[in-house]
Amino acid sequence: MASPQIAPAAPPVAESAQPDCADATAASPLPPAKTPWWRHRRLVSAVVPLLLLAAWWLATDGTRFFSENQLPPPRQVWTVVRDLAASGDLTRHLVASVRRVGLGFAVGAVAALVLGTGVGLSRTFEWLADPTLQALRNVPSLAWVPFLLLWLGIDETPKITLIAIGSFFPVYLNLVSGIRQADRKLVEVGAIFGLSRGAQIGQIFLPAASPYILAGLRIGAGQAWLFLVAAELIASTRGLGFMLIDGQNNLRPDIMVVGILTLALLGKTTDSLLRLVEKRWLVWADTFEGKK
Repeated sequence: MASPQIAPAAPPVAESAQPDCADATAASPLPPAKTPWWRHRRLVSAVVPLLLLAAWWLATDGTRFFSENQLPPPRQVWTVVRDLAASGDLTRHLVASVRRVGLGFAVGAVAALVLGTGVGLSRTFEWLADPTLQALRNVPSLAWVPFLLLWLGIDETPKITLIAIGSFFPVYLNLVSGIRQADRKLVEVGAIFGLSRGAQIGQIFLPAASPYILAGLRIGAGQAWLFLVAAELIASTRGLGFMLIDGQNNLRPDIMVVGILTLALLGKTTDSLLRLVEKRWLVWADTFEGKK
């Protein structure tokens, strides 16, 4: 009896020849969803200033709720800005204030970085210096003015010193907190591998404290602009703080509004520059940035 013929099995189909929907999807990802026009950052950021400008116009020119002696309308303020810019007075005040804030902020930040590093790394140095610094931190800015006049005269030195005092404490406090937030295990591993104190600062403490340092610098820069007005009470003849005080003495609220708006714009510009530095410096950090 003849044995039945068995057909040879078909060769297996190579795995790569079989279509794979998942691989095809991965090879050609979908384009990112387009952000609606009303959710772009610049447009959203302009909403509140535009609303404030509209409310300002409505309260002055629109309804006359405030008289021009109480709150000048936008058109009057814009006229004053053009007049001050044409005469060169605005530039003169602006340059003087920016120079004072820049020097005072630099001196205060450097002093804070030096003392904050010492206090953060050494408990003995903390016991020695921190109680006095915490006490001085609560002294109002205007309380320093008469003593700075007595000690340093009426030139630029007391003004820059007062701004430096205002800038010092936010940077100092944030730096100490950042150093103390460093991972203790990393510090112990660094000591086991024989890292010097300088290497530990550069490789362990500085990366751990970087977000705190940058936050302190941003707050310190804001404090520098706040202390500027108090600093320019010290026998000043130019500066945005002087312009505010001169407007008050001469019953010129329009000049006062120009000074306030200029200080606000300068403070915002400084903060934006420091935020840019923060973004570049902390590019390694995988952090939550908020949802749109």
